[in-house]
Amino acid sequence: MGEGECLGLMKTLISSRHAVLLLPQFRSLKWGDARRAEGVMHKRTTPKIFGRAKQLHRNMTEAEVKLWSHLRAHRMGNIHFRNQHAIGNYIVDFCAPRKKLIIELDGSQHLEQEEYDAERAAFLKSKGFRILRF
Repeated sequence: MGEGECLGLMKTLISSRHAVLLLPQFRSLKWGDARRAEGVMHKRTTPKIFGRAKQLHRNMTEAEVKLWSHLRAHRMGNIHFRNQHAIGNYIVDFCAPRKKLIIELDGSQHLEQEEYDAERAAFLKSKGFRILRF
């Protein structure tokens, strides 16, 4: 079985989450290979936005680090939060996907981008999210 065939088969099996990687012909492949081969990293965003979210995660502000220490690992009422979470073309500071809740820590740069923030908020609200801004 060629690599292209393996990727095709993996693509069809990704959503079923079977243990495909245990088969010898799939040992060299990782779970995201089929999606990355097509340029799709995640269902909710693009590879570019996902990469930017990773950068922001690694370089959080001091305020974000402090809040994250309280939100991470289900510490707030057993609610699962993600930090620097990509949704569409936007990256939110903290998100509880199951509760459809977003927490934003806005710095002074947000005073100059009110129109962008309004557009962003409208998009996120259209997806069913509630947004708390500090």
